[in-house]
Amino acid sequence: MSVLTRMRKWLPGKLGQVPPLLPVVRLQGTIGLASPLRPGLTLAGCASSLEKAFRFDGVPAVAIIVNSPGGSPVQARLIYQRIRQLAKEHEKQVLVFVEDVAASGGYMIAIAGDEIIADPSSIVGSIGVISAGFGFVDLLEKVGVERRMHTSGTRKGILDPFQPENPDDVTHLETLQQEIHEVFIEMVRARRGDVLSDDPDLFSGLFWVGETARSLGLIDDLGDLRQVAQARYGDKVQLRLIGAERSIWPKRSGVGIEAMAGALDGRNGLARDLVAALEERSLWSRYGL
Repeated sequence: MSVLTRMRKWLPGKLGQVPPLLPVVRLQGTIGLASPLRPGLTLAGCASSLEKAFRFDGVPAVAIIVNSPGGSPVQARLIYQRIRQLAKEHEKQVLVFVEDVAASGGYMIAIAGDEIIADPSSIVGSIGVISAGFGFVDLLEKVGVERRMHTSGTRKGILDPFQPENPDDVTHLETLQQEIHEVFIEMVRARRGDVLSDDPDLFSGLFWVGETARSLGLIDDLGDLRQVAQARYGDKVQLRLIGAERSIWPKRSGVGIEAMAGALDGRNGLARDLVAALEERSLWSRYGL
């Protein structure tokens, strides 16, 4: 709270009226996926915004808008943990508002909220783990390219897309996925166990919209940010969107000057950006977006 705001509280009449404030942080995009020119949603990228929002004095809650189809489970969990740490440290309630989608890692972030509120058409859920790729076993031979790979470990080339799929490699990957899935399920149960449905498909990777998501216990209510804020804190509530620090160099995203220079190189940067764009597009398209 600013010095001016504190002073106004002692002034008479309307001069002393301080409208309630609700800090808002927007967490949007694919999680973790990035190229130098297409940064994804990471803890490094959103930490400063979260910290600013929770530092506001005299506000009972922080609103977080989530709009993400998922991505890195590690970054999703890191963001979740940071939100819960800040909420405990500053003793503030966390209200999460889902826009288009909070699925997979996006839903992992959403459960950091003490309440989750979504639009009737929001897509919610997809509590599962997925790994997808392509096989190019015959491609190199057709284009006349010889591939050379040398390893110091017998399994170092696991899941190489230019070699036939090895059943042992697939089994190993599925074991890793199962472990990550179990962590995800434990997080959801810990945060929402009191209201979760016993539907057998709840942790299958399926996703739902609005009213069904509420009946399953994945969200608490339907609505939007302004509607809920006014209902709880009055018509004069001010929504303050908290942004990250701006810099021409993406120092907080883990992208150095060398990587930026590489990205500006036509051949290197265009290829990386194209791959990132395709991966991002495929995540959103899973939910019809």
